Amino acid sequence: MDLFNVYPINPINIVRAKGSSVWDATGTEYLDLYGGHAVISIGHSHPHYVETLTKQLHQIGFYSNSVEIPLQKQLARQLGEMSGKDDYALFLCNSGAEANENALKLASFHNGRKKIIAFTKAFHGRTSLAVTATDNPAIVAPVNQTDNVVFLPFNDEEALTGAFRDFGDEISSVIIEGIQGVGGIREASVSFLRLIRSLCDQYGTVFIADAVQCGYGRTGDFYSQDYAGVDADIYSMAKGMGNGFPIGAISISPKFKASFGMLGTTFGGNHLACAAAIAVLDVMKKENLLANTQDVGDYLIAELKKFDKVEEVRGRGLMIGVVLPAELSNVKKDLLVKNRIFTGEAKPNIIRILPALNITKEIADTFLTALDERLKAC
Repeated sequence: MDLFNVYPINPINIVRAKGSSVWDATGTEYLDLYGGHAVISIGHSHPHYVETLTKQLHQIGFYSNSVEIPLQKQLARQLGEMSGKDDYALFLCNSGAEANENALKLASFHNGRKKIIAFTKAFHGRTSLAVTATDNPAIVAPVNQTDNVVFLPFNDEEALTGAFRDFGDEISSVIIEGIQGVGGIREASVSFLRLIRSLCDQYGTVFIADAVQCGYGRTGDFYSQDYAGVDADIYSMAKGMGNGFPIGAISISPKFKASFGMLGTTFGGNHLACAAAIAVLDVMKKENLLANTQDVGDYLIAELKKFDKVEEVRGRGLMIGVVLPAELSNVKKDLLVKNRIFTGEAKPNIIRILPALNITKEIADTFLTALDERLKAC
């Protein structure tokens, strides 16, 4: 049996990883500034993470949600403390798409409505409801197509106000990434996020903050939407939550009432997944990674803006988009092949920088030196 060929793959076999470094099967070292789509939040093979998971696996790795799992309550307490949302409730699942799926479903249960407001270039996942709110027709199958999702221009306050004026009583939820990842590291403005909050309050609509990629400390705030000083009704999360172990969740405001069977999952919140997520929060707190993210992120962004050939630097914290002229779309590949540095892209000329939150300024300088070398070679 062959693999179903849906991924463009770099011909590199990574066999070992530590911190922000990875090594291939030949022993060649690479600098990882992408972390597998913003997943590696505390660095590869962090000692506390490895110790916590190993200890848990020797005790019990999995049982379903039909029994009491104290680790879930511990995770909820620590997450509430770290995020500043102590009075919210936690539902655990397995991925970002599943988190958004449940967020959209819960919103509809709450107000009995069907319409969803999403935005141009949004990416919310590939499952049936999440993908309908994703602005990419190439991955929306005919069975997923629905008239219930309305796409509006990102950051367009007039369009959003007009939509609520025209059919606000039908809108179940508004879902938005605080910073769009796949969409090009485009940041929602403070005034736009505040307008969403205001309109949702006025019309009884649910504000869903998709923090799958832009959350969990990646911007220096715990959720990137916190920058606007307003609370969402539901926050979805995954990626950096488990530092590579599959886990996702939604954090749910007190206005929602739970009932048995409303949401459910087989694997979500299992012992090993919770241990991984607790280890991540332990390290984030002990090593003060939110402050480090702001510090190193500010440094990187300031230095990147000094490059003549860089058209724009987008993002905040350690979620950074480096916009290059279209004719320099080879730079990302050259950084990997010639400088042994993993980065990502939003499109060929936008390099995405999504490193572990504990990177140092020395690591940042290694990247800046390599980028300077690549741009001078063009």
